[in-house]
Amino acid sequence: MVRQTASLPIIPLPRGSVLLPGLIQRVTVTSSRPDIPALLAHVYERAATKGPDGRIDAVPIACVPLASPHVGPNGQLLISNGEEVDSTQLEDINPATARKSDLFNFGVAARIVGIDGRGQGEFALRVEGTARIRLDSITQERPFFEGSVTYFNDDILPADKQLHELFALLKSRARELVTILRISSLLPRAKGGPPLAPSVTKRLETLIMRREFKEAGILADFMANLVETTHEEKLEVLAALDVKVRITKVIELLERQVGGIKNNFKITTFTSVPVQILDRLNENPSRRQNQFPNMPGVGLLPPQGQMPGGNDQDGDQEASELDELKQKLQNAKLPQEVQKTVDRELRRLQKMMPMNQEYQVTRNWLETLSEIPWAAVTDDRLGRDTLARARKQLDDDHYGLDKVKKRLIEYLAVLRLKQSINDGVNEKILKAEQEEGSAAATEQVEEVENGDRQHTPAPAHNSPKLELLKSQRMVDKSPIMLLVGPPGVGKTSLAKSVATALGRKFHRISLGGVRDEAEIRGHRRTYVAAMPGLIVQGLRKVGVANPVFLLDEIDKVGVASVHGDPSAAMLEVLDPEQNHTFHDHYVGMPIDLSKILFIATANSLDTIPAPLLDRMETIYIPGYTTLEKRHIAMQHLVPKQIKVNGLAEDQVIFDQDVVSKIIEAYTREAGVRNLEREIGSVCRAKAVEFAEAKDAEQLDSYKAQLSVDDVENILGIERFEEEIAEKTSRPGVVTGLVAYSSGGNGSILFIEVADMPGSGRVQLTGKLGDVLKESVEVALTWVKAHAFELGLTPEPTTDIMKERSIHVHCPSGAIPKDGPSSGIGQAIALISLLSGKPVPPTMAMTVAQGEISLRGKVTAVGGIKEKLIGALRAGVKTVLLPAQNRKDVKDLPAEVKDGLEILHVR
Repeated sequence: MVRQTASLPIIPLPRGSVLLPGLIQRVTVTSSRPDIPALLAHVYERAATKGPDGRIDAVPIACVPLASPHVGPNGQLLISNGEEVDSTQLEDINPATARKSDLFNFGVAARIVGIDGRGQGEFALRVEGTARIRLDSITQERPFFEGSVTYFNDDILPADKQLHELFALLKSRARELVTILRISSLLPRAKGGPPLAPSVTKRLETLIMRREFKEAGILADFMANLVETTHEEKLEVLAALDVKVRITKVIELLERQVGGIKNNFKITTFTSVPVQILDRLNENPSRRQNQFPNMPGVGLLPPQGQMPGGNDQDGDQEASELDELKQKLQNAKLPQEVQKTVDRELRRLQKMMPMNQEYQVTRNWLETLSEIPWAAVTDDRLGRDTLARARKQLDDDHYGLDKVKKRLIEYLAVLRLKQSINDGVNEKILKAEQEEGSAAATEQVEEVENGDRQHTPAPAHNSPKLELLKSQRMVDKSPIMLLVGPPGVGKTSLAKSVATALGRKFHRISLGGVRDEAEIRGHRRTYVAAMPGLIVQGLRKVGVANPVFLLDEIDKVGVASVHGDPSAAMLEVLDPEQNHTFHDHYVGMPIDLSKILFIATANSLDTIPAPLLDRMETIYIPGYTTLEKRHIAMQHLVPKQIKVNGLAEDQVIFDQDVVSKIIEAYTREAGVRNLEREIGSVCRAKAVEFAEAKDAEQLDSYKAQLSVDDVENILGIERFEEEIAEKTSRPGVVTGLVAYSSGGNGSILFIEVADMPGSGRVQLTGKLGDVLKESVEVALTWVKAHAFELGLTPEPTTDIMKERSIHVHCPSGAIPKDGPSSGIGQAIALISLLSGKPVPPTMAMTVAQGEISLRGKVTAVGGIKEKLIGALRAGVKTVLLPAQNRKDVKDLPAEVKDGLEILHVR
């Protein structure tokens, strides 16, 4: 931010005098102040240069107070609280003879608003402060000071919550001071106490009430000038360029002043009294000589320290709100330990004054507790058709995703069985209680009939039989699932479908970018604007204790920093053994989260800490196949985009050939987001065509049916080819497959090997990682060791690399590549080059799998589904897989199995 600088004439203020922005001060000019007449003459000269309309109040000056040895150059107090300030060091300093070192580093820019004559050569300047300045340098000391200054204006952000809280507290403390001053005018004064004019306090009340948030700094300066302060304290306020720091300092001064007045007049209780009543009391001072007027709602000095039972409108409203809060807390069905603490805080709250700072903090805390659903739950009465209905709901909302649907159906089945068991146990408990009640009644009747027997009351505790039956109740612990997959595969929308299928309320918490542990656990109540964490806020919003919580983007939670570790805070939230007593810093009471069904989403597991990952049940959602995308587009995306773009179903018609063309030629992704965008582009183009035909009244010429040629005309040239880039084969080039961990998608990757005359040197390029480089060395060693068996050398002792060098390259050099097992692809590429026999371009082997050992053994790999889906999209016909991955082929979609010839190698 660029600060304004200027060169201004300076008036050193007398000892103990500090001018603040927005205030007017009189500076007395006597014969001992020759610097001010010289400065005034300079101001008149500058005003005259602006023409006949020039005014002296348009010429800025600076007013700078004298420094104090007890205050540092930046306004910091150099003495401890309670130490006496020795002012003798500054009493002898005359502002007219002051030096540069005698001036404080901060002051105010001001303007002369008037000159008052006093006779005998004395007069006074009236100056008004306009803005804070910092004194950068002194360019002239005589006949008056002049220096270079920097202006500082208050930076107030409307969205600053902390500043809003401080401003409200400042106004509250200021009004409290004014009210106490009004009350003090009714009480016997200390000897020599100055009289208090009622009109002054009335104007103060009006001024404080009219100040807006953007004038927070001005109000702080005004109140700092009003209260009793030392010279050093006013210098601190003057040097406080930050509005928050300034308001905090002024609040401290106000609280000290209020406390001093209360102690002086021995006020034992305090209540808010309407201003009009105080004015009426002030107008008749004779009446308060002996007694106070008997007005309803006024009890300034209650007998024997009792609280006044006023019935004014504000008091009635406050009491009514407290009754409502108490009723809400009773309806919340708080746990026993929480109820004890709440009762204690309610009693304290009723004894506090509403203008007390702790009053609002305690009240907000109690309101938060009343809004937390401690016992309210959604009724999960599961019937015979629950599983079928939930399965239909999931199938209607999402195509595929069989593993996730299976896990949710399992959860519902277990929940239903537990409810059936609990229903039977509850019937047994009810029957046992009835039997015990009948037995106790019969025993009592017998004792009454036999008067010689002594009556013994029944025990208050439950019988062992009842305790045994109650222990048989099944307690449900909701699962904590983590859906991992690339963007656009439906993780977030799947969580919404789960809530719909379960009939529970749904709440989404976005964890992406959360850097502060307090956002999870909440802020402690000691902080200004403290609030509970995201978990408790979510519970307050849904209003039940068993909702479905979506923890979105849990892999993007911030790491440990000075603000704590948010991922570590999530450990307690997502641990089934701990989250029944989750502790929020703001609430301060254990909260049961075990009934919440947590569903987290992530794109990658790499950034999730291992302890946090261990607490969740990971379900991997891979990319969609072309067949799955076609079903999703026809069932969901096309109807959605037709509706969004203002068309009817019969005004644009997609068939499977058109959708397949968009999928294969214009999108290549794991999810369906880009596919939805392209379908939207086609719908918008047809909307334009339909609107033009309608406006021209030529609807007969409009064709609703889309063709493949229409797609090419709308979306432009094809972005992707159906087949792989290499349509011809050559020795040393092999098509490999790779699965990208960040995107969850598979793709083709070429391995190119070239030889040249040399001395056996091997060169590696393509931004290969260390593990991948070692795989190349292992593959080359195996080929050299078996060169005679492969027919590459005429003799077993011949070194095939004796007179040649090898260069291994993987295209897309800007993309880092690494992996523990790419030996099979590299070995085949070397054999192809050295034998001169090309590998068919439609044959591929995976790059990130099939590590070849020195014995020639090929090991298993992961990510088979993603790699083979990518191979099918790229037009690959034959794929080589390790034999140990034969089990993974069983989980492949039928479309992939039918489109690829899979060969297993050892």
